[in-house]
Amino acid sequence: MALETNKFNVARKKRLEKQQFGVECNVSTEIEIDKILSVCHSAQVENVEILNGTVNYNGTIEVCLLYSTPDGEVGTINSSCPFSSKFDDKDIKVGQKAHIKVDVEECKIENVTASNIKLDCVCVQSGTIVFSGEVTKIEPGEGVCTKRDEMLVDVLIGDASETFVVESQLSIREPVKKVLFSDSQVAIKNVECGTNFVAVDGEVVSRILYLTEKDRFETAYVTESFKEEIELEGTTRDAVCEAYACIKKNMVKCEIDSQEKGLDIKLSIPVVVKVFAYEEKTESVVKDLYSTKYELEVSTESFEMTKQLVSESFESKIDGSFVLDATQPRVDKVMFVGGANLSVTNAYLKDGEVFAEGVTKTNVIYLNDETNSLHSVIIELPFVVSDKADIECTNTEVEVDVAICDVDVVVKKGREFYFDAKLKINAQYYCSQIGAVISYAQQSAQYQESDCAIQLVFASEGQSAWDVAKMIRVEEEVIYLQNPEVVFPLEKDTNLIVYYQKRN
Repeated sequence: MALETNKFNVARKKRLEKQQFGVECNVSTEIEIDKILSVCHSAQVENVEILNGTVNYNGTIEVCLLYSTPDGEVGTINSSCPFSSKFDDKDIKVGQKAHIKVDVEECKIENVTASNIKLDCVCVQSGTIVFSGEVTKIEPGEGVCTKRDEMLVDVLIGDASETFVVESQLSIREPVKKVLFSDSQVAIKNVECGTNFVAVDGEVVSRILYLTEKDRFETAYVTESFKEEIELEGTTRDAVCEAYACIKKNMVKCEIDSQEKGLDIKLSIPVVVKVFAYEEKTESVVKDLYSTKYELEVSTESFEMTKQLVSESFESKIDGSFVLDATQPRVDKVMFVGGANLSVTNAYLKDGEVFAEGVTKTNVIYLNDETNSLHSVIIELPFVVSDKADIECTNTEVEVDVAICDVDVVVKKGREFYFDAKLKINAQYYCSQIGAVISYAQQSAQYQESDCAIQLVFASEGQSAWDVAKMIRVEEEVIYLQNPEVVFPLEKDTNLIVYYQKRN
């Protein structure tokens, strides 16, 4: 007869395999374009469907093109390019949760006509699945002696998402001919759990490029802080939460109010925040067991669970130099930075520090006096930033989200650029832990009944009363009652006496 079993849940997080895929973007235009000066792009995931073995999802690549016309005018085109992709993994099951991230690693201009601009984008997909894994444990049964233990396990409370609007305003106190574009990024600074809610603190950094009446290109940054409470049933102050944020760039609204000496720019920026909450609980399990009457067939099940750790945020500066190719016209003046695109290629922990590696690609538009024409070049610079990480858990993995702001480019000696920028990094840590429980026990052959009334037991140093009782198949209480003068665990080898009650 098998003993009864029960189940408990543990949180599991699995990283999905990073993969590349291509997207063709076709941008309609009715303007005669001489040059594409800059391409600013970002990808956002919109709909996710989880099936057994597959995660299907779709989204859009938001593209902002800066161009010049044959008569020297500079303008912008904004467009949304749809895409879809998937992950295949045998561990994916219906009912799980997923966080999917897509970065545009490269975006090439393939063709420009009078009505269409064709772009080929190389995207990189990554993400995690989060779910509750079931673990089977046995329950005490009649005639079976059990030794119980308290096991700490992490459980998934749940997830929630919310979309809210951050209002941002900038006043320009000089005559402005045209606002060319705005681009916003979001950075999470702190995440805290409360009773049935998760509080998320962050910043939205917006960059605005405009042209003054004196035909001077200017860039302005404006930062708005936010704190949003997202309802999530079951969370407590002791829970640990993680948060992801993105901006719905195709829904950003820009209102311009002209003033006597300039204008006011008001941005309404929709921010999507998704949170997951985890809690540490105590689970009572059978650590060891035996029967006084029957042999037991026992099976042990090992399981993996994920312990979510507190996230950290930090800022860092990056800089570097870039030299123009000899075939490109020299730089007489940097006119403006069209856009800065960033992708994270790796994140890891080493010697008490968290590291984030990636590449920035910055579009720089410059003037060549000899031809009196605008030219553009992409400054591509790798970076590595780090910060102290107070992490004690082994086998820790890290996910990072990085926002770039305060980008500045200056020219040196006509062919060399110096680049610097600020990065806002949010690092989220978690570690995998292995546990084991007795998951199955069944009675088999019955022990042969002893015909002796007294037994001398040779017990070894270090043995507990449980060890001795299991060895001779009596209840642990018998060892204590019949050997009251003995202290366990044994400090030396000891002879114990056990009496058996004989019935006629």
